[in-house]
Amino acid sequence: MYGQTKRPRRRLRAALAGAATLAVAGALMAALPAGAAPQKGAAGGRYQDVQLLSFNDFHGNLEPPAGSSGQVTEDQADGTTKKIDAGGVEYLASSLRKARQGHPYSVTAAAGDLVGASPLLSGLFHDEPTVEAMNKLDLDVTSVGNHEFDEGPAELARLRNGGCHPKDGCYEDGRTFEGADYPYLAANVTDEKTGKPVLAPYWVWKHKGVKVGFIGVTLEGTPDIVSADGVKGLKFHDEIETVDKYAKILDKQGVKSIVALVHEGGAPASASYNYDCDTGGAGSGVSGPIVDIAKGVTSKVDALVTGHTHNAYACTIPDPAGKPRMVTSASSYGKLYTDTTLTYDRATKDVVRTSVKSPSSANHVVTRTQEKAADMTALIGQWNKLAAPIASRPVGYISADLPGRGAASPESPLGDLIADAQLAHAKSLDPKAVLALMNPGGIRSDLVFKASGGEGDGVVTYGEGFAVQPFSNTVNLVDLTGEQLVTALKQQVSGANTASPKILQPSAGLTYTLDMTKSGADRVVADSIRLNGAAVDPAATYRVAMNSFLAGGGDGFAALGAGKNPLVGSDDLKALNDYLTANSSASDPIAPPKADRITIVK
Repeated sequence: MYGQTKRPRRRLRAALAGAATLAVAGALMAALPAGAAPQKGAAGGRYQDVQLLSFNDFHGNLEPPAGSSGQVTEDQADGTTKKIDAGGVEYLASSLRKARQGHPYSVTAAAGDLVGASPLLSGLFHDEPTVEAMNKLDLDVTSVGNHEFDEGPAELARLRNGGCHPKDGCYEDGRTFEGADYPYLAANVTDEKTGKPVLAPYWVWKHKGVKVGFIGVTLEGTPDIVSADGVKGLKFHDEIETVDKYAKILDKQGVKSIVALVHEGGAPASASYNYDCDTGGAGSGVSGPIVDIAKGVTSKVDALVTGHTHNAYACTIPDPAGKPRMVTSASSYGKLYTDTTLTYDRATKDVVRTSVKSPSSANHVVTRTQEKAADMTALIGQWNKLAAPIASRPVGYISADLPGRGAASPESPLGDLIADAQLAHAKSLDPKAVLALMNPGGIRSDLVFKASGGEGDGVVTYGEGFAVQPFSNTVNLVDLTGEQLVTALKQQVSGANTASPKILQPSAGLTYTLDMTKSGADRVVADSIRLNGAAVDPAATYRVAMNSFLAGGGDGFAALGAGKNPLVGSDDLKALNDYLTANSSASDPIAPPKADRITIVK
């Protein structure tokens, strides 16, 4: 049941020329059984290299992402760093197709969030364009991520199985969306009523006697970062326990080579994609949730492809038996792909693992200097034609870049602007509104001064605004006591957000100090909090605006979810567009806020 794709693969792997690459022979010999003579890459030989190509967190970025969102950092030999423009599905397709050449045993996998929080070109069409691109890309399998649940399990099933959108219908006459050629795996997501997985928990890749099993999981905390409607009726289970459970099942079926696709990640000590995270010891240069998962998942699993944190790493984190095991992540938005060599032993049906990482696994830049894939160019053109009347419409003007997702500090100019826009919208609904708060994860891109098309420098188009706020949240108003407001600010750096703080973007008028030399809730200096110059009164009631995600207690902000007297306004993108239109013009563009509302002590 779980070993088949929905339709026959279009890829003719036999047409790929050449033999598999030679791997790190000296180190591998030391790991082979005594007396074994590897015949790597030879047809019918005992040892066969399998190429695993992987990526994660594509988020519908069919066109090259703009600004810092479309760059990777590379360490140079002289100790300096270099920024490289990267990404775009035309280049990702070319990179993967080149990488497959000479590898008759090649499988391509992803670790979730291929869709959701997407730019307008994909998001406007409920990510059908991205699924079609992944089909052309010859993706074999992917795990789900949290964003696959943005529109709920029924919509995820439609992306998998095909069919027109239940509300928006089909986007072209005579053409029905066919769905994904590849399986989505969701081993740790079950139906609350039946207890059964909502999608296949695993899938087995087979080629000329070689079998590799894939188990897919998303982070257990998905309900905390997705709207309540998106995960209604679903249960999310522990990643380690789930992977272990299905690894045993695969093992009993005779599938000994296993890869876990885990939509949870870590943070390397360096932002450079080619940073060696094994410097100082195996896996010593990476931290975060994935480290505990990697150390806990059964040794039956031979490699972990991870995501969620949008970082790049290829580390050898020891498994429970102390044996080095590859754990990789390829940044985000299709800027990188990972190429990993799995040496398959036909006698044991397992992967021969060694302590040698390079060149057995490494991240590679999807450069924009290479030739574009013509079929992807055609696909983008087709959907752009449908989107153009909406996407190219000007909504405002800016005088310089407004960093958001790519900001270097926790408070961003674009985050402040969005909060100001939401407060303005809230005041139009209720003059008593005094404050707006925006979650940083809801800001998906930057607003870039340089023209992205023919609109001209400084012009903000509807499509560019959509790329920043693609979730279709509403702007909600609630009553919070001063005590609840202070608690919410402390929840930025405590509780669920202790390890990875989520700094809310404040509207003008809210100021306070964030002391990062302290720990937990103490990082928020309570007596520094001011609203329009006055101390916050714990007993007073304040009318506060936020998006519907935060109003539901999302991102660990339970205090915001406890607000009273709710009032629902328009969607957040409309609030941003209306604000830009009302407060800017070609002759008087809006300037980036100074992002100085939060004083940060480091």
